[in-house]
Amino acid sequence: MADFDQHVDATGLDCPMPILRSKKALAAMQSGEVIYITATDPGSVKDFTGFARMTGNELLESREEEGVFHFLIRKA
Repeated sequence: MADFDQHVDATGLDCPMPILRSKKALAAMQSGEVIYITATDPGSVKDFTGFARMTGNELLESREEEGVFHFLIRKA
């Protein structure tokens, strides 16, 4: 996994909380920094793909491992 600047643990949270927590964390980050998000909501795959596209941030990684979804997003 790539290096990251901040981690948001959204495991156990349902939509829209993983996106809201990540959005808040990203707002405090600098352009080019990377956020690592872990979530257990299966809808988060679609949510983070759309979130990255709509915000112009780059989705670097999206994977599932034993029921936990892992995302790396670089702030635009």
